[in-house]
Amino acid sequence: MTSRRDVLIGTACVLSSGAALALKPRRKVSLLPAGAKLSDILPRQFGRWDSRDVTDLYAPETPDSLQARLYGETVARLYTDRQSGAQILMLMAHGDSQSNELQLHRPEVCYPAFGFSLTSSTPVELKIGNGVTLPARRLLAQSNRETQAVLYWTRLGEYFPVNVTEQRLNRLTTAMHRYIPDGLLARFSMDETDSGSAFAAIAEFIPALLAQIANDRRGVFVGTARAQLLAREGPA
Repeated sequence: MTSRRDVLIGTACVLSSGAALALKPRRKVSLLPAGAKLSDILPRQFGRWDSRDVTDLYAPETPDSLQARLYGETVARLYTDRQSGAQILMLMAHGDSQSNELQLHRPEVCYPAFGFSLTSSTPVELKIGNGVTLPARRLLAQSNRETQAVLYWTRLGEYFPVNVTEQRLNRLTTAMHRYIPDGLLARFSMDETDSGSAFAAIAEFIPALLAQIANDRRGVFVGTARAQLLAREGPA
């Protein structure tokens, strides 16, 4: 004879599975147009800056790795200032699907895995031009060989989480709205030899780089609303 307890447990299981099915995302939303590639959108040369493609040392990838499944495309370039010789390493990584299984790697997690200690980790409002700011994070990562200034942001659909908690909450929100957003990691780093100088150089470099990107492609990096505000400066 079926007990009342068994009925309650069975009902709870059915409701739980039904809720999970209801929350299962039904569509994907990406700010990167179909067929477009980051490597083609991002300028290889502008102003006094030249670049060359490099292998990103802090995000190794093998064909079957989590990184390979997480990101559809990664672009790592070393930009060199022809006048001063200063170098800034840029990593752009895009993934079509940000789900429970696949979520953007955050540098404050990745750098310690490669032997760095984080001496500071601070959210900032990054100025990207035309009075527009972008939620980002600034890290100072130190090893026994070097100190790196790291400035980065993450975009999940139209949202810019500045920490792991915000990223997870956004994942829940998008699940409730039944869609899977694309994701972008934009990371810039530079050897720090003089306190604060590297961050200042990166903060000056980023708006100059974004200004070289076509208006109808900037949203991939800074979201739709900010791209529209930047476009008011004039055509790229």
